[in-house]
Order: sequence, then C-alpha cells, then structure tokens
Amino acid sequence: MDRNFLNWNTETAQARLNQLLPQLRWNLGRIGSIGKIGLGLMAATLIYLFSAVLPHDAELEKLKTRADTLQAQLASIQTGSLAESGIKMSGDQALQVFYDFFPAIDSSPFWIRELTRVAKEKNVELSSSDYRLINEADARLARYEMILPVRGNYKQIRAFIAAALEAVPAMAISAVAVRRENVTSEILEVRLEANLYLNK
Repeated sequence: MDRNFLNWNTETAQARLNQLLPQLRWNLGRIGSIGKIGLGLMAATLIYLFSAVLPHDAELEKLKTRADTLQAQLASIQTGSLAESGIKMSGDQALQVFYDFFPAIDSSPFWIRELTRVAKEKNVELSSSDYRLINEADARLARYEMILPVRGNYKQIRAFIAAALEAVPAMAISAVAVRRENVTSEILEVRLEANLYLNK
C-alpha cells in the first residue's frame, strides 16, 4: 500500500509539474528579454549575498568588538599616563584619576561580551553565568558580581583567566573552585567568582 501511495504521489507531482511548465514558459515569454536580464541579475545578487556579503558580516562584527576593546584600553592607559608622567597632583586630582580608570556603570554589557569573546578564543566552555549589580549609595564604585562556570583543561582555563584579566582590567577574581569528575579526567569544571568595578 505504501508503494502505491508513493507511486500516486510521484505521478501527481509529475502531472502538476507538467501543468506548471507551460505556464512558466508563457510567463517568461511575457516578461521579454529585459525581464529575463532582471531575473538573472536578481539571481546573481542572491548568490553574491550568500557567498560574499553574509560571511563577512560576522568578521566585521568581531572587528568592531575588538576596536571597542582597544578604545576602552586606550582610554584607561591615557588616564593612567597622567599619574605616571611625574606631574604633581593634589589629593583630589589623584583620587579623580583613580576613579576615572574604572569603566562607566552602563558599560557592563560590553565587558561581559569581552569575557564571552575571550572564552571562545581560549576554547573554554562558559555557560549559565550569574550576574548581580551591587550599588551602595555611599560608594563611588558599583560592584558587578559575576559567577562564571567554565569548563576545559588546565592549560585552557589558565589561559582564559590570564586573558580575561588583561581584556577586562577593572575585574578582580575573588574565588576559584575547581572540580574534576575523576582522577584520570583532563577536563576541569571551574567556578570563578569575579567582581567588575564600575564608576558611577
């Protein structure tokens, strides 16, 4: 019965196709040579879109993110260079330079994206992170508490921690908990507790 049903479906599809082909030829004849050129150009545009434009969009997004990172790092270096240049500053000026080192409170999504980028770059698995903003009224800095569960081998996790602290200079790691399923396993499950300090 299944074979009969399949044969019937094939015959039905063939009959439908035989009906559509003359209509398609007639419509192509109606649009003329200019219309055919237009259809060809549309097809070429779609092929170019999928083969050349869309693959470069992801690369462009990566470059934009990297440019934002470098600009943020440059701003923090320029702020720090004033203190290192030997210029005498008053206590208030030195304190202001210190606070200016920390990124703005609304920049936390950028720094979280940076951590995700570093995790991908170092081939560690970063999943189900927890974030909590601690904003005390009398403090000049807000604290963004992050719990980052990462998974990978020892070398990968060590490289991730070093690169994360370099990419996010206002972050400090407050606790590290390491777990391994068994003695022979090379994969570690690490729970990093980190604080990102933000300027209000």
